[in-house]
Amino acid sequence: MKIVVYAICKNEASFVDRWMDSMGEADEVVVLDTGSTDETVEKLRSRGARVTVETISPWRFDVARNRSLDLVPLDADICVCTDLDEVFHPGWRALLESAWTDGISQATYRYTWSFNPDGSEGVVFWYEKIHARQGYRWIHPVHEVLSWVGSGSPGAKVAVEGIQLDHHPDPAKSRAQYLPLLELSVAEDPEDDRNMHYLGREYLFHGQWDACIRTLRHHLSMPRATWPDERAASMRYIAKSYVMKGQIDLARDWYLRAVAEAPHLREPYVDLSHLLYEQEEWEGVLYFTGCALKITHRPRTYICEAASWGSLPHDLRSIAFFRTGRTEQALAEAEAALSLEPENPRLQGNVKVLKELSSGAALPH
Repeated sequence: MKIVVYAICKNEASFVDRWMDSMGEADEVVVLDTGSTDETVEKLRSRGARVTVETISPWRFDVARNRSLDLVPLDADICVCTDLDEVFHPGWRALLESAWTDGISQATYRYTWSFNPDGSEGVVFWYEKIHARQGYRWIHPVHEVLSWVGSGSPGAKVAVEGIQLDHHPDPAKSRAQYLPLLELSVAEDPEDDRNMHYLGREYLFHGQWDACIRTLRHHLSMPRATWPDERAASMRYIAKSYVMKGQIDLARDWYLRAVAEAPHLREPYVDLSHLLYEQEEWEGVLYFTGCALKITHRPRTYICEAASWGSLPHDLRSIAFFRTGRTEQALAEAEAALSLEPENPRLQGNVKVLKELSSGAALPH
């Protein structure tokens, strides 16, 4: 079985050795460099990668990905698309070969998109950028996805347990190009609900609250926008925008809609709990954090935020219990929060205060 890794890059010399060490289990590594001015190309070639240098203008991620895919030999059985700031855990090839049986054309695997300051995992979901050589192309100028363009139907998709890919990006790298590319993507395909959701989210990132609300309300009206997880996320982003506009009642209502849309997700409950915390509605905090913590299965989709699966729900509950005079329960929740984030000095302080608590002691914060 011939496995080829392919990638695009620009000015990523600092990542080359780590990436090539990780990708060394492949039979071949091909890279499209889109205009590096550092030592990326030289370092890649010295490590055995086959590098082609081309300029993609105007820039689009799908065009670049497809050009890099074109560089993969036609006799490859499996294509593995990664970026230079990503690292596989050792042993990924054997796991992939074992799972890739007749009739398979795509594989999914666990992906850690971000890490917390203490090194623990942040956002985790399942990726699907491993695919058969024939029949696939990348679409969309940004947030590009694989699309089946072959004859007939694609083969089956297999979840490969044990494959782990970690993302360690350069924090200084700008994402300024994302917004215009998303606007272009929506202009090219205005009926694509996924891109509309991403565009609304990008407006939120840029502090364009009214544009976020307008775009995501449109997303929710689209006939193809039926996935509850993504719909709930749109509702939550609308709520966050209303919070930033100071319209708290509207924010609360949109959070409640998100809860009703996707009651199987922690994120709507936790977001609403945090809003109620800001309003000092302690019984509401306790109720909705309790709902969140009853959900113990972390979904494999990208709609999964680190805070909801970290210390935050327990932290909010601890404060709410303390504020309502239930010190013993407050301590138990503070200890639960600390167990999930043991290096956090504020959580350490809260546990200490609650353990030593006597009448009139300082409040956890």
